[in-house]
Amino acid sequence: MSRLLPTQTDAAVERSDNPAVLSLDDDAMRNVIEALSSETAYEIFQLLNETPATPARIAEQLDQSVQNVHYHLTNLESAGVIKVTDTCYSEKGREMSVFVVSEDPTLLFLGTEDDRPSLKRAFKSFASLLGPPSILLAVGESISQFVTGE
Repeated sequence: MSRLLPTQTDAAVERSDNPAVLSLDDDAMRNVIEALSSETAYEIFQLLNETPATPARIAEQLDQSVQNVHYHLTNLESAGVIKVTDTCYSEKGREMSVFVVSEDPTLLFLGTEDDRPSLKRAFKSFASLLGPPSILLAVGESISQFVTGE
């Protein structure tokens, strides 16, 4: 017998080529740092970077309670680093949101709004030497090191 309600999603992690740049004097940067400061939230974010997931699936994979996962998902969504991309249904017919990382990557810039023009010039120079894929990898590694404190 086929199911009337979808129990799985066909959503995928998609990224645009238009990163958001947040600086120290931007309230959004504080929200992102606070949302990712918890080890659990960071693990959730890493998981959602790989594949979209429901709170129940995240809880199962990270060995956390669904309530704890919901708390961190709310914070991450409020900070704008994840979003609801789809809906599917549990075996019992309950509606579940499917979360995924936001489409636009976010660059945390440890400077002020006044420093942005020099940041753009530096990235243009850097891009001409290495190319866009290398820059995205370097930025991702830098953000990862900053968040994990390594």
